[in-house]
Amino acid sequence: MRCLIVSDLHYALPQFDWLLQAAPRYDLVVLAGDALDVGSLVDFRAQTLVVRKYLQRISSLTRLLVCSGNHDLDAQSETGEKIARWIEDVRRLGIACDGDSVLIGDTLFTICPWWDGPKVRDQLLVQLEADSKKRDGKRWVWIHHAPPRGSAISWSGSRTMGDADVDQWIRTYKPDLVFAGHIHQSPFVKDGSWVDRVASTWVFNTGHQFGAPPAHIVMNTKEDEAIWISAMGVQSVKLQQPLERPVQDLHEMPIWFDAPAA
Repeated sequence: MRCLIVSDLHYALPQFDWLLQAAPRYDLVVLAGDALDVGSLVDFRAQTLVVRKYLQRISSLTRLLVCSGNHDLDAQSETGEKIARWIEDVRRLGIACDGDSVLIGDTLFTICPWWDGPKVRDQLLVQLEADSKKRDGKRWVWIHHAPPRGSAISWSGSRTMGDADVDQWIRTYKPDLVFAGHIHQSPFVKDGSWVDRVASTWVFNTGHQFGAPPAHIVMNTKEDEAIWISAMGVQSVKLQQPLERPVQDLHEMPIWFDAPAA
């Protein structure tokens, strides 16, 4: 399975246009949070309508998984927690999103909501516990917008800005892979990175850059290889090999990269 992972598009329509054009080349597209932008001059309701249309079109071309991020929170629950209510409209389009668990081949995907308070956090813990019992030899992947604290993928250049709970949950449940985002600069600053290991778990953060294409990761689960493509260049890691620093630049794409989607 060949996967395209993006995050933090922040209502950048040229990046959504690129994603729409790129989607047919992949068996799966993952959007790991922050499709919207609370700082945009565009009305939030208008943003949700436009992004929902993009997601619908992308899902007509390939499989799509979407989690919410902190910029996606557009409403308040009855308990006073901020939530991404518009994500429910995405679910009604048949797109897997917050709170869903999806089995694709031999890989179990857990799609995690952004939590602003104890109720959603507790719901997420119930989901992680339930999915841990479904694992049964399958590869387990989390899509969670916030990266783990203390990791190179949550390094801002001066301090770690990740989520301490996510770090603890990774160490407890030991998923194989975690796709995150949120800390835009991590892959671009000294001592930061787009890839790291937390115990035995591979963790990833695409990072954020302006213009199209967005910084993105392409992963081939059959080849066990992940490639990061950004304005900084191209880097690659093999998931069956130890992570070495610095991550090596990739000067020639592997054969599988340009092959048509299965």
